[in-house]
Amino acid sequence: MSKLTDVSKRILIGSALRSDRLTQTLLPKRIALPVFASDPLSSVAYAPGEVLMVLSIAGFSAYRFGPWITLAVVVLLFVVVASYRQNVRAYPSGGGDYEVATANLGPRAGLTVAGALLVDYVLTVAVSVAAGVENLASAIPFVSENKTGTAVAVIALLAVLNLRGVRESGTIFAAPTYLFVACVLGTIVWGAFRGLVLGDEMSAPSAGYEVGAETAELTGFALLFLLLRAFSSGCAALTGVGAISNGVPAFRRPKSRNAATTLALMGALAATMFGGIIALALATGVKMSETPATDILIDGRPAGPDYHQDPVIAQVSAAVFGNGSLPFLLVAAATALILFLAANTAYNGFPVLGSILAQDRYLPRQLHTRGDRLAFSNGIVLLAVFAGVLVYAYDADSTRLIQLYIVGVFVSFTFSQTGMVRHWNRHLAQETDPAARRRMMRSRAINAFGAFFTGLVLVVVLVTKFSHGAWVALIGMALFYAMMTAIRRHYDRVAEELALPAEAGREEMARPSRVHSIVLVSKVHRPTLRALAYAKMMRSDVLEALSVNVDPEETRALFEEWSRRGLDIPLKTLDSPYREVTRPVVEYVKDLRRSSPRAVVSVYIPEYVVGHWYEQLLHNQSALRLKGRLLFTPGVMVTSVPYQLESSERARLRARRRSEWSAPGAVRRGPAGPAGPAGPAGPAVRGEGDGREE
Repeated sequence: MSKLTDVSKRILIGSALRSDRLTQTLLPKRIALPVFASDPLSSVAYAPGEVLMVLSIAGFSAYRFGPWITLAVVVLLFVVVASYRQNVRAYPSGGGDYEVATANLGPRAGLTVAGALLVDYVLTVAVSVAAGVENLASAIPFVSENKTGTAVAVIALLAVLNLRGVRESGTIFAAPTYLFVACVLGTIVWGAFRGLVLGDEMSAPSAGYEVGAETAELTGFALLFLLLRAFSSGCAALTGVGAISNGVPAFRRPKSRNAATTLALMGALAATMFGGIIALALATGVKMSETPATDILIDGRPAGPDYHQDPVIAQVSAAVFGNGSLPFLLVAAATALILFLAANTAYNGFPVLGSILAQDRYLPRQLHTRGDRLAFSNGIVLLAVFAGVLVYAYDADSTRLIQLYIVGVFVSFTFSQTGMVRHWNRHLAQETDPAARRRMMRSRAINAFGAFFTGLVLVVVLVTKFSHGAWVALIGMALFYAMMTAIRRHYDRVAEELALPAEAGREEMARPSRVHSIVLVSKVHRPTLRALAYAKMMRSDVLEALSVNVDPEETRALFEEWSRRGLDIPLKTLDSPYREVTRPVVEYVKDLRRSSPRAVVSVYIPEYVVGHWYEQLLHNQSALRLKGRLLFTPGVMVTSVPYQLESSERARLRARRRSEWSAPGAVRRGPAGPAGPAGPAGPAVRGEGDGREE
């Protein structure tokens, strides 16, 4: 069974890698860009539509504010990118926002940021996959009928690809990401050329429709609130920007400079693509609505429930290249693919952050270790489980999921930039070199502006999105915070109990007053005799055999066999009127401990070992249950005395033959060097009957 499991594991994730090959998995910039930036780049597929859908509440006339909202989002994107370039230079260890907040604002701020980032990573996977499934569903009826199942399957597939290792998954995802970037930039360039140079009239499929305003003409505060909500929706273009600061250790050297360069390139591409798509959407007359069935008017009538509202990027590519043309289909395919792959940003950020939090004892230690392929496998699996549960709970509906988005992003942005301001203040107080001080002051000004701007946006997001689902994200952050606090408290308590005192631990080294040994007996057979012999060798102060009287006839037969064989160890029985085995033994051991608190009770449990997993099902697991109960009893030592059956011996021999088997061509035949005393070098053959233990 273990062989079968190992083979399937190797097929899925590849052969295991040695720890010293970790440097070979580091990423060059051309691979790091698609690995860490696929999320912000893919937001072009849905962020422009979110802006236009919110503006449509006030009717088509509100689209005139689209360019200004786009400009505000682009400015914010550049501010955040410039700020994070300072972060990766100052904190290259990969802690990102969590490390910055913890080091400069304290552990509580760090945990708040960590909770926000963990929630955001889970939502990144859920939103990206759900949006990709919806794009795919418009072309494939089966996907439309099985959205939730398809989304969960995609999440599992992405997890498997990332389990193969960061570098290998990055190579797989690089081509689709660059294809999407080329398609979007090509659409923008060709659309601008047709409109500005050739003077062609380009019309989106929805250009001839009308948008019915959900409310009357908005003015004053109502209009301001609507614009702020549209701006907060457009800020989806910033999701994933902080992933690079968490992934600096995955870059090749010089890590900080390569990460900063990748950040700048990502910011330039994201801003160009986001601004270009919205500009073309407005130029080609794209119409979008949150409720298209009622607010999109065709020939003056509502579109109805059968109307399918295509994403902005699909309508723009149809206007630029022609609906159904080969370039249009290429853009559609690249968009659907990049939305799936956008989750890869989270698959690289979440495990790294989880490893750092585990190292700081805020998450289980299992998240800190690397798997067979030198990736943080446990973190990847945990992220897939969380995202799968979220997609299932929300029926893979991206419109509902996206309302939970962005809050965590700007919580981490604001805390991180505020922490960087304090970082520079602390270093400026110690720095005397004028040139270095000027650089620090410039960096502080960038981070201060970033903290102010992102803090303002955080307030806007909370106000405008709270009732639309942002409260769920806040609850998720609070749950992560409480969980991490409880885990740290547990680890601290364990460390305190295990720590040795300052003086030499005399009490810990003191010998017990006596050792009372018990050998558990069910019948007289070879495992029992081996356990008795082993216990006698330990030279205990008291040694006795103990049996539980479940069946009087069996107990009488046991005493008769015990006397017949002349065993010199006293045999005691415990009555069990309710036919329990574990409880009477545990109570007996506790009574011994109460009568002599300084004594140690040593319990020997004879067990026989079978060779096949299915044979385990044919035997009760009373020894395992008993060991589990006795582990919680202070002053009790439990020793298993195994007796290997013939089937287990055959299993050992099979394992030995597998380890010695060589694939054809793997062993060199013939002389490989000077002949030794035994003749020419050749393949060694070991006999199985030489008596040596493996």
